[in-house]
Amino acid sequence: MLDELACLESMRRGDPSCLGGFFEAWADRLYRLSLRLTGDPAAAEDVVQEAFMKLLAGADRIEGRSRLATWLYRVAYNASIDRLRERRRAAPVPEEGDDEPTPTPALLVDFLSPEELLKDAETRRALEDAIAALPPSLRAAFLLRDVEGLSTAEAAEALSVTETNLKVRLHRARLQLRERLSAFVAGRGERREGNA
Repeated sequence: MLDELACLESMRRGDPSCLGGFFEAWADRLYRLSLRLTGDPAAAEDVVQEAFMKLLAGADRIEGRSRLATWLYRVAYNASIDRLRERRRAAPVPEEGDDEPTPTPALLVDFLSPEELLKDAETRRALEDAIAALPPSLRAAFLLRDVEGLSTAEAAEALSVTETNLKVRLHRARLQLRERLSAFVAGRGERREGNA
């Protein structure tokens, strides 16, 4: 296990040798978070690079009150949101009447078990689409807490919000996911009945 405080002290002294171990331990996780937020592999790679460059450049300014990984998640989240904003600014303004239709609310069903949810490619794709459809702030809360397994306190710190705010975001994310997956399950049931 990598000693974060010793690594941070080493970087403060100008020795980045431990950065490789920390990169190996956290780069994939930061990439997954950024990819799911931005939907762009190249942007996700840039975000990971940016996070570790900021770590190396700013090691002397990191106080060490929280885990170094939490700090990296915060940098990756902020950099991902910046890329989404840049993309939004660069996107053409839609013509009047080009708005996408708002999906109608689906009936809520109980969450499927993780095994059921991941048993086939169609279900996995529906889950990925449902996560991607969440607003970035809700998506980040869900990914950090439920996918990456950070504690409520760590996820809140990574997103620079209170624990209460993180819980609200997480609750809203879960409700939206439940609604979207309910529509998927209902549609899947109708297709099965049509094939019977």
